[in-house]
Amino acid sequence: MTDESSRHPRGGLYFEDFTIGTTIAHRLTRTVTQMDNMLFSNMTLNPQPLHIDAHFCATETEWGKPLMNSLFTLGLMIGISVNDTTVGTTIANLGMTDVKFPAPLFEGDTVNVTTEVVAKRESKSRPDAGIVEMVHRAYKQDGSLVAECRRQAFMRKRGA
Repeated sequence: MTDESSRHPRGGLYFEDFTIGTTIAHRLTRTVTQMDNMLFSNMTLNPQPLHIDAHFCATETEWGKPLMNSLFTLGLMIGISVNDTTVGTTIANLGMTDVKFPAPLFEGDTVNVTTEVVAKRESKSRPDAGIVEMVHRAYKQDGSLVAECRRQAFMRKRGA
């Protein structure tokens, strides 16, 4: 990785700063709430009772309580990573693949995230940019992996 003085003024890493094999343990954590679940599910027009109906969950599911919306969990996981990786230096997300939710996340759980740099390459069409591939992993307070995805980001090069 790189020292703080060579980062983008907003804090992001440039393409050259990413080192394959490095894992970043992000400092930000977040306790998820019922309000997060309700707002996100309603903003995305998702009426799934698994997320918004406590009675349904208590009487008709194996969980007994609402599950956090998985797309909220995905967004939170990537969002937590931004401060330490891409703020100010990403041009665009190119894709997210291999998205998994191996354990449930519930209201009151606290999420922490790691990012592993797994690949990078120069852009074939833009000399001022490169593609960095990362694997983000989100865990809850007991260490259970609750989300994972492989992300390809189009990153600025230093001085570009």
